[in-house]
Amino acid sequence: MEHGNHVHAHEPKGHDLAFAVGIVLNLAFVAIESVYGMLAHSMALLADAGHNLSDVLALALAWGASALARRSPSPRFTYGLGSSTILAALINAMLLMLVVGGIAVEAAQRLLNPVPVATMTVIWVALCGIAVNTATALFFLRGREHDLNVQGAFLHMAADAAVSLGVVLAGVGMFYTGWTWLDPAMSLVIAAVIVGTTWGLLRDSVNLSLHAVPPRIDTGEIRGYLSRLDGVAAIHDLHIWGMSTTETALTVHLVMPDGHPGDPFIAAAAGELHERFAIGHATIQVETGDALHPCALAPDHVV
Repeated sequence: MEHGNHVHAHEPKGHDLAFAVGIVLNLAFVAIESVYGMLAHSMALLADAGHNLSDVLALALAWGASALARRSPSPRFTYGLGSSTILAALINAMLLMLVVGGIAVEAAQRLLNPVPVATMTVIWVALCGIAVNTATALFFLRGREHDLNVQGAFLHMAADAAVSLGVVLAGVGMFYTGWTWLDPAMSLVIAAVIVGTTWGLLRDSVNLSLHAVPPRIDTGEIRGYLSRLDGVAAIHDLHIWGMSTTETALTVHLVMPDGHPGDPFIAAAAGELHERFAIGHATIQVETGDALHPCALAPDHVV
């Protein structure tokens, strides 16, 4: 007998205003930074502009996924479209890695063939970048701990603020020393910063897309909790996966020789999974352990 209890542990929270403001601010800054980057012959500014453009795409993807996650389930998509937030996080991480490759190649070419840079222009434009990116990041400060999609948006903006600070430092260094190689060298530092801030997002989004247990979930602890429930002799077919960047699902078979304990037991177990482990969708099947009709899914290696 199978009994499902579905509690929405974390309903997707709308960040519509944050996404809209972030996209507008960053689009305007990309245009400004690209123009002045070409006028100042600054690879660092152009690299940062390319990164900011990828952030506009990232914010648009994250916004679209956030909106899709709020749609109700349908006969075709019975879990709804919450998993689109996982896809958005994965695509955003991949976009950032592509940007890193372009920045690194161009910076290496500039190191071999340095060109004069209008340092004061670089400094002032990068200072504007710090303001724009910091303001946008603050919009996503709340909620990033529980939503990989929002965390991706926050990391994009926070990394950009740090990158713009690096560009300012390169401009100041060139102004006082005349070392034009500082500009492409800072571009390589920018690429390293992007990789460092993106790697965790890429790893977690790939894992979630492969139905891995979300990183905040301890499978052993959950297995221990279920095994200690009154009347439970054994458990098997335990599966935990992320339905979206905020919601987690669980299915499990409980072997209870004395028979099904009733709906109150199932409801209490599902409620505890919700409260203790933030698992909002728990489906629990109770079996008596009949030796004549063993469960085909009992071995742990069977899925």
